[in-house]
Amino acid sequence: MRPWKVLTASLLLTAPPWVSVFREKVELPSGRVLDDFYRVVMPDFVAVVAVTPGRELVLVRGYKHGLGRVSVSPPGGLVELGESPLRAAQRELLEETGYAAPDWRCLGQFVVDGNRHCGRAHFFLARNASQVAEGKTDDAEEAQVELMSVPRVVRAVRRGEVGLLGSLSAISLALVLGLD
Repeated sequence: MRPWKVLTASLLLTAPPWVSVFREKVELPSGRVLDDFYRVVMPDFVAVVAVTPGRELVLVRGYKHGLGRVSVSPPGGLVELGESPLRAAQRELLEETGYAAPDWRCLGQFVVDGNRHCGRAHFFLARNASQVAEGKTDDAEEAQVELMSVPRVVRAVRRGEVGLLGSLSAISLALVLGLD
């Protein structure tokens, strides 16, 4: 299989650091040309599945505007310019929850939409997490930190309380690959 060839790309919208939208003219390996293929470029982001020594997951319950409701999710956020994904994960865990962890494991990195891009997700497992400060929230991000046992997390998933694919993916990877 061969990659598509980008013949032209026009920037239609840019709103740094949130999004850029491109209209591309691409040539497929078959020779067929698509005049209007749209690519949405969004920043990298992280999600952290933090586990306490008591095997509880450190999660955040908060309103997600894209979802239109409250959802349970691992702490996370954008990777800032020049910041490594691991550093962003450590920063986001501390900022959102007040927790820190000495033991970090990368669970993988994944493009959100294989055709459009839409950002790269970096998932991490943070083991032996403990609270070292108060979590910070601002007026645009009201959230509650919750410690949940694995069975309680599974029940939350089954009840639809985890409404974001990235959140579900990070939690699932951590459970499948092991919290230890």
